[in-house]
Amino acid sequence: MSAVFEPLIDHGDIDGLVRLVDDYCSSRNWPQLLALRNACKAATQTGRQLWPVSTLAEYRLALLAPAETAAQVLGEDAGRFTIGPLTEVVAQHHQFVDIEPHLPHDPRTSFVAYECAIRGQYIDNEESLFEALEIPFTIGEWEPQYALADYRDNGAQFPSPELPPTSSMFAATPQGNLVADDASETAFRQLVEPWTSSSNGSVTMFCGNGNEHGALVGQDAQLRELSPSEGFCWLAWAGASGGAHGRRRGNALGRYNAWWLVATLTKQIDQWPPANDHMSQLVSRLRWWWFDAGQSPTGWQLQLLIADEQQGLSWAINARDDVA
Repeated sequence: MSAVFEPLIDHGDIDGLVRLVDDYCSSRNWPQLLALRNACKAATQTGRQLWPVSTLAEYRLALLAPAETAAQVLGEDAGRFTIGPLTEVVAQHHQFVDIEPHLPHDPRTSFVAYECAIRGQYIDNEESLFEALEIPFTIGEWEPQYALADYRDNGAQFPSPELPPTSSMFAATPQGNLVADDASETAFRQLVEPWTSSSNGSVTMFCGNGNEHGALVGQDAQLRELSPSEGFCWLAWAGASGGAHGRRRGNALGRYNAWWLVATLTKQIDQWPPANDHMSQLVSRLRWWWFDAGQSPTGWQLQLLIADEQQGLSWAINARDDVA
């Protein structure tokens, strides 16, 4: 153990250790930062509550350190308390071709590959990677520009996709011709699970016969039509997030859960996993709207109306999570 941080660990001096993390990052002293992280992590096994320091060190190493060093903090139990999965954090400033040689052949490497691909990187020899999520690593031409997390030294931004202007709104009258669709509701709840399990969110989903009016209940709604890729982007954004207070899951899982929900809505689960071209057809056959039924604004919102003319069904999905 380094003589610099050994007394700080012995005394449980979290403030002093955090300042040392900042110093090592400023001087780019990655070996010492890794050693500090390892020492703090070991100290937690003896009852000393130094996990905030080891968590911060892991996060900074994944975000900023060279690929070989960053790879060493991507263990199975690493990043449990970071603001987002380290497999997503590491993809922000690293190329997959650089970091892959330092990673094991297991799901962690595959998740890094998914995150790098979503950020526009080409994943070579993807057939050799561990099959973690079943869906293709390659981003299809039909897929949107996903809303990417922006990780920073002391925080992160998780921007949502953009909506069409309010000038494009038009009124829709609810008809409420509701039918049961338990499979789709389960897939939707899985998409936004952290919003309810780890935060204060609420979730509703209605399935109706007929056009987009069939799934609407209550008062008149204002609709803004979305392109298929825009609607899909909103699904992936919601699936990647943790809502207002839950831990972010990352774009890899967000994309996966969006694929699963679309396959469920279109009754194509028996052909899972669909090829990229097939998923493109499924997303494009659906019509998408953002709806506003007069609810008060909240911090995190997903209010989509989706219709499938082939089945004569529509779905109104609404997830809301207040930041307060």
